[in-house]
Amino acid sequence: MNRNRSIAVVCVIFALAFAGATPQRMQAQEGKNPYPTSMAPLGQYLMDREAEIALARSAAPPPISKDATVLVLGKDGYETAVQGTNGFVCSVDRSWMDQFEDTPEFWNPKRRGPICDNAEAAKTRVPLIMIRTRLALAGKSKAEIKEGLKAAIEKGQVPAREPGGMAFMMSKQGHLSDRDGHWFPHLMFYGSAKDYASKPSETGESTSIFTLIVDKWSDGTPAPPK
Repeated sequence: MNRNRSIAVVCVIFALAFAGATPQRMQAQEGKNPYPTSMAPLGQYLMDREAEIALARSAAPPPISKDATVLVLGKDGYETAVQGTNGFVCSVDRSWMDQFEDTPEFWNPKRRGPICDNAEAAKTRVPLIMIRTRLALAGKSKAEIKEGLKAAIEKGQVPAREPGGMAFMMSKQGHLSDRDGHWFPHLMFYGSAKDYASKPSETGESTSIFTLIVDKWSDGTPAPPK
């Protein structure tokens, strides 16, 4: 990997994110928010099942994703579409997996965030996905989802992060935000407060993510320069 192309960024976030979706949190939008303040009709968030499986797997290189468990979003929440054998869990985050504050696209129906967690990360991430999605599909507001998630954490329904948790977000087919599209391929390494400079998240969990931007997409093709 080209050393000058590798950028390590320490950022304090609550994992869901995740994934996830670092561009979502970093972008600053001006003017009127084009998205509703509550969930759009469910059909706008759903995908063809096979297409979603393929998109989820595109988060990680094929040697990893081909043997991973794959979750897809259905009308009642996420369900297992493929049972894997290597401990990784791949899925496609929807907009309600983003941070609660300063996220005008929290209900953006176009949001698709392919992510593939290793076994250690999945033990925490999968319950978070299930809880947030259940609350969203129940018609809860962003504030209610936040409080519901906080209550679930306090009740011990979300396992604490284990050492070694990480995730791939290397898909060039995702849509992390309207401004940034698929953003850059990157890896995320989950840590606790003692691992990196951290503070409690919006829901009370203290966690950090070390994000490493890489120079190739999951299919091996070169990524654009940063």
